[in-house]
Amino acid sequence: MKSEFKKRLLTSIILLPAVSLIIFYNQHLFIFLLIVILFFSSKEWFCLNKNKINTTTILGFIFVILSVIFAYLLRGEDMMSIILFFWLILIGVFSDLGGYVFGKTFGGKKITRVSPNKTYAGMYGSFIFSLFPSAFFYLSNIKIFIYNYNTETYFLFYISLTLLLSLICQIGDLTVSYFKRQNNFKDTGNILPGHGGLLDRIDGILFVIFFAGLFKIFGII
Repeated sequence: MKSEFKKRLLTSIILLPAVSLIIFYNQHLFIFLLIVILFFSSKEWFCLNKNKINTTTILGFIFVILSVIFAYLLRGEDMMSIILFFWLILIGVFSDLGGYVFGKTFGGKKITRVSPNKTYAGMYGSFIFSLFPSAFFYLSNIKIFIYNYNTETYFLFYISLTLLLSLICQIGDLTVSYFKRQNNFKDTGNILPGHGGLLDRIDGILFVIFFAGLFKIFGII
């Protein structure tokens, strides 16, 4: 566990600041990053489905494409949109981290056979850790949403949305785990030390971005 955790930690320490700088300071690099994500995610998804073109493969391609498009639209060009997008990324990152730390530390009862490593302790850890970035933004008085809620309503909406997005992130992780198990894959790739493939790292984040894009379309955020 220690060796794997060190690899995951080192990879995250390198990637998160680099991605954060791209998100905040350079739209052209951000677009390039999205293209890279689209390419490798699609490639890994195709390999995960054993290079077969079928309904599942096509739906997966469409999902990845829409997630990348939503990422571009959510990030936008104004600072409030950029902060909102960054917050969404952090929800996914901290949910994943919380699930890993609590799952490895406490173990316990498994959630499902789809992913034998997923435990209830990990699920609770994901919810708890997802609150960390939200607490930081809230206590720092950094506004993420444009709506003029009163203090109590804003807080409840903020926390509820955080937990919902964490749940979506975990469902995304389980979904990709299901397809890995169905096709006898341990990881979707090996380009990220300690994580496996790109999809292994961003599966939950893609789900968060996809549903956040829908929430944006319907005026929820």
